[in-house]
Amino acid sequence: MGDGAAEKVRPRDRILGTARDLFHKHGIRGVGIDAITEAAGTNKMTLYRHFDSKDDLIIECLRTVACDANAIWNQFEAEHPNDKLGQLQAWVRTVADGLKVDGRGCDMANAAVELTEDDHPARQVIKELKTAQRDRLVGLCRDAGIEQAELLADTLSLLLEGARVSRQSVGAEGPSAQFVRMAEGVIASFRNTARA
Repeated sequence: MGDGAAEKVRPRDRILGTARDLFHKHGIRGVGIDAITEAAGTNKMTLYRHFDSKDDLIIECLRTVACDANAIWNQFEAEHPNDKLGQLQAWVRTVADGLKVDGRGCDMANAAVELTEDDHPARQVIKELKTAQRDRLVGLCRDAGIEQAELLADTLSLLLEGARVSRQSVGAEGPSAQFVRMAEGVIASFRNTARA
């Protein structure tokens, strides 16, 4: 992005995008306000005009992650209208592609690990956002005709979280490389159980 393009982005959006990128790369605790303002080409006064605190900025970053995830879900629906199993398979392929290209994992899960205080304001937001994602996956499994939709959604969620940790631990060639095969096997198993 050239200097002219950067100036066209509203300061709040520039700060938010910069913080989200830095938090993703270096962790929430590893990035201070000074680093965010410097990278965003702004100052603390501007940052605090838009965000009451670093915690407020963290929460807004997590909400943008959720918005991006919702856009992907909507894309599945648009690309596979009236084909819930196709949407579920698209979810599997999309998260597998994410595992290949991004070794940092889920921003919400990473934030939950870093923010150890039970009363941290972002923890409730993380819980709400992760619960909404789970509910959406449950609904998709149910709409795809899976009788044990909640169990399948939880199984896939845990498989994905494990794959993300494995990707961080041993790299893209480790067990996470088998995510599609494992997820498709789990889905087939649940579908076969419903037919039996």
